[in-house]
Amino acid sequence: MLAMRLLAIDFGTSNTVAVLRGADGRVRPLLFDGTPLLPSAVCLDPAGTLLTGRDAIRASRLDPARFEPYPKRRVDDGAVLLGDREVPVTELVGAVLRRVAAEAYRQVGGVDEVRLTHPARWGERRRSVLVAAAGVAGLPAPRLVAEPVAAAAYYPAVLGAAVPPGRALAVYDLGGGTFDAAVVRRTGPGFDVLAESGLTDLGGLDFDQALVEHLGRGYADGRTEVWQALLSPADAAQRRARELLYDDVRAAKELLSRAASADLHLPALDLRAHLTREELEALIRRQLLQTVTCLARTIAAARLDPADLLGIFLVGGSSRIPLAAGLIHAELGIAPTTLEQPETVVAEGAVRLDDPPARSGSAAPGPARITAPEPEWSAGAVRQVSAWPHQPGPGRSAAVSPAGLRSPVPGNASTRRKPFWAGTRGLVWTGALALLVVVALVVLVAVVAAGSG
Repeated sequence: MLAMRLLAIDFGTSNTVAVLRGADGRVRPLLFDGTPLLPSAVCLDPAGTLLTGRDAIRASRLDPARFEPYPKRRVDDGAVLLGDREVPVTELVGAVLRRVAAEAYRQVGGVDEVRLTHPARWGERRRSVLVAAAGVAGLPAPRLVAEPVAAAAYYPAVLGAAVPPGRALAVYDLGGGTFDAAVVRRTGPGFDVLAESGLTDLGGLDFDQALVEHLGRGYADGRTEVWQALLSPADAAQRRARELLYDDVRAAKELLSRAASADLHLPALDLRAHLTREELEALIRRQLLQTVTCLARTIAAARLDPADLLGIFLVGGSSRIPLAAGLIHAELGIAPTTLEQPETVVAEGAVRLDDPPARSGSAAPGPARITAPEPEWSAGAVRQVSAWPHQPGPGRSAAVSPAGLRSPVPGNASTRRKPFWAGTRGLVWTGALALLVVVALVVLVAVVAAGSG
């Protein structure tokens, strides 16, 4: 049975996401400063308090030596030096989880069950850090869930797509700091991981750095010292400028997933820079190809071909980059399925892990839909669906079946009303009408012949 109040937490490299199922059965993400994405950053303030999230990022501009932006990357280190104090990694992670617990307590007064997700390849020692951190945060002993299993559970539970026992799907998880690929197979009520692999040093942060270096080559000519001072700040003002630069670069990268170009201001140089999607794709194509190669190896390790899969499921914030889906489609011949908010998929899937499986042929309560026109460079390469039913919108929006497969847009030639003689029933009626005409003609001829005689 499901717990009365269930909290699932996806502790990520860049951001942490938490989804709550209340006593009323309603599932909703926890919000932190108005967004479901809580930065996983931690900063030790002078009073000895561990600040988290955006509070930690703001405090880091005053004293970066007390700041750890990515605690998940330090899981093997035991302790981290923040300022003049060594802080155990369990306390760093525990501080982030405590922030989540406080928000859950504020909303529902505590939780009965906690589920913590982790990369499938994490061994017992790394998983034990998560369990210990949950204890530091004052949470109940958590149930640990592999991230690809949680992502796979989201597929039938939220989208209403049937995943028959024995069928497999692949999960392509491109986050801020790492890439993970897995193949999972439906086994009765749950999922088993058939194969998993990953790249521990490749993610959205590396794409940000590639853009920063590209901007330096293009705009810092003749002002190298100023640019280097921006990248390696020596005082509070320079640290704030560097933080602003990376924030703007990250925002420009995200905009380039939706638009062909983006502009941003370069502090210190006091210049306006222009970036295009083509520039971004040229910078990160090699790295994205590495992720696709890793995914292909993982599918092969599961002793499957891409055509054997029920689908390829994209999760993680960096999977929004259109080139990722385009390369998967080009290299593997499968159009991957992506979602409006891939960052929350793992946490919500963990909440819904024990939901009854969708039956074959069942459907979500109403059609999902493609929410934006597909880029011209990858027409047909992406199946983007929302988690909640909508009516088809105008223009190029198309209905999507629960399994993510296209169905025709109302008004297309394939859905216009057909003539009554089309189809099986129409053929029967047409044949009967023809027979009646023939019989009538025969009777008429007989009557005329009789009259003439």
